[in-house]
Amino acid sequence: MSRLPIRLRLTLVFAVIMAVVLLLAGWLVYARVSTNLDNALDEQLRSRAQDVSALVRREGSLKSTHGTLIERGETFAELLNMNGSVIDATSLVGRKPLLPPELARTLRGPVFINRSSVPGLDEPARMLALPVQRGQSRLVLVVGATRANRTETLLSLRNAFLIGGPLALILASLAVYGIAGAALRPIEAMRRRAADISASSLDDRLPVPPGGDEVSRLGETLNEMLTRIGDGLARERRFVADASHELRTPLALLKTQLELALRHSRSTEELEAAIRGAAEDTERLSRLADDLLLLARAEQGRVPLRREPVDVADVLETVAGRFQSRAVSERRDLSVTTDDDPLVVSADRPLLEQALANMVDNAFTHGAGRVTLTAEQRNGSAELHVLDEGVGFPADFLAHAFERFSRAQKTTAEGSGLGLAIVETIAEAHDGRAGAANAPGGGTDVWLALTVER
Repeated sequence: MSRLPIRLRLTLVFAVIMAVVLLLAGWLVYARVSTNLDNALDEQLRSRAQDVSALVRREGSLKSTHGTLIERGETFAELLNMNGSVIDATSLVGRKPLLPPELARTLRGPVFINRSSVPGLDEPARMLALPVQRGQSRLVLVVGATRANRTETLLSLRNAFLIGGPLALILASLAVYGIAGAALRPIEAMRRRAADISASSLDDRLPVPPGGDEVSRLGETLNEMLTRIGDGLARERRFVADASHELRTPLALLKTQLELALRHSRSTEELEAAIRGAAEDTERLSRLADDLLLLARAEQGRVPLRREPVDVADVLETVAGRFQSRAVSERRDLSVTTDDDPLVVSADRPLLEQALANMVDNAFTHGAGRVTLTAEQRNGSAELHVLDEGVGFPADFLAHAFERFSRAQKTTAEGSGLGLAIVETIAEAHDGRAGAANAPGGGTDVWLALTVER
């Protein structure tokens, strides 16, 4: 069944169900008609028995009832004494008793009896036997009728079912096959359109039929999926383009440094400076490659984490120590302030230090004045803040601060525009969050929040 087309499967399932319904309906109708015919025959026998018993009490002859009370060839009557001997009978059954003597002697009320055959008829018959009183004698009257009409009626009904049932089943199955085709036509239209959509035509959408039914909702869901795929592909293309742009500058500088180092008549100092510059550009390329790898893993939901209890104050001190020499060379203050109560989070320490280092580097590169690293507990989370005293973010840049390759000043050569994007990626990998704002007194406030370990 699973290999058959869905249209044919629907038709077959309907045909099976329809066949069962027709069989049950036919059986119920047949049984009801049979019961009604039996009840009608019994009622006819009761009515005829009343008329014939009145005739018997007036000492009339059963032979005189043909054409009036008794129909020739279909009904009959017989009068017996208590010993089972025939006293009177219609000419059709003759003098052969229809009841055994023991039943005639013990009969106390009306009794219905079925016989497979009756003398003179050779057909199944149904009889009603009842006691009657004629003068001082107690007799038994038997009134009967053949079941030929009942049999013929049921046979005609059965033949009608045998002919009409399969015909109705075939017609209904053909109708369902056509209806299924019409119902699946919108899906086929979506399939054909989907076959024509490629990476270069992701703006195309599947045709959605009106009505708001399951097929319409399927089309809307698939169109939403195409939108997400298109947005993701557009982001990846921008990512590749921006990464290529960012890699081009350090690669060009590295190439220049190496070409200068290869020139003749270079002094030892000049050669060392060229090699030192090439090493710095190589380091920049290495950091950029690591950042791009982390972002790529985050896209796939596979940022590797080695969680451990981490003292937030210790992390702040460690990162501040890395930037101490830079603070001295740039003549800027760098300080760390924490609460007296220790804050411990479950985190991957190297990644947490990387995120915090990016925040501090961003403060030194784009900010001014004192750089302060703080931590506080708020609403069950440990918030790590890096503040500076510069001019702050442009108002229209705050909403895009954590986007990849976004920079407040497009002409700035320093940085790749990935620092804050890495911060947000690391925070989300730890089920945390990152944020940025302009401080009320001037400068920027960038933070990340992680859940405090209980």
